[in-house]
Amino acid sequence: MRAARRGWAEIAEEARRRIYRRDWSPGDLIPTEAALAVEWGASRGTVNRALQVLAAEGWLDRRRRAGTRVALHPTPPATFAVPLTRDEVERIGRRYGYALRRREVLAPPPGIAQRLEMGAAPGPALHVVALHLADGRPYAHEDRWINPAAAPGILDADVAAVSANEWLLANVPYSGASVSVGAEAAGPEAAEALGCAVGTAILTMDRTTWATAAGVTHVRTTYPPGHRMWSLP
Repeated sequence: MRAARRGWAEIAEEARRRIYRRDWSPGDLIPTEAALAVEWGASRGTVNRALQVLAAEGWLDRRRRAGTRVALHPTPPATFAVPLTRDEVERIGRRYGYALRRREVLAPPPGIAQRLEMGAAPGPALHVVALHLADGRPYAHEDRWINPAAAPGILDADVAAVSANEWLLANVPYSGASVSVGAEAAGPEAAEALGCAVGTAILTMDRTTWATAAGVTHVRTTYPPGHRMWSLP
């Protein structure tokens, strides 16, 4: 292994090779993130992200304080497609609408910069806040950060006319995504946009999307009370 710094995708591929070759056999405890970071010439955060990807694919079993082991019974990865909100609305028979609420170019918060792997001193990112509508009523509130280095042309895109969701899917091929879903109390901005009281329990989805080894976008999408998600063919 060469000493040059590696991206998470390259590290994940090398880890898969070790599992395929049985260098790491089912049930084996693999080296620590710190040890792998030294061996592979990468930051510990980059190694952590690569191992998270393999855990999501079913190759690794990660447990707090117990280390990371090769899964005894690896499961095949599920296929994930980033949804187009317009299609979601139209496929349930409603009229789609879109309203840009805020667009700004500024340094992202540290947590966002880390998710998008923009480095310790990140340049500016595009921050877009928008509301998607179904039959004129709030369908989803979107708070999105975009890494311009991974999405060439986004700073010139008219995100008032076409949503960032739609522009990115049309212009930036993605290679992976991380998604978490939960119920949270609505903050002031989301509550005002969705027409509910502050503190109301609402469905929240956080998604980070990558193109090869670069973080493209992190978006938090919140939905009105009573929203139901459907799996459609």
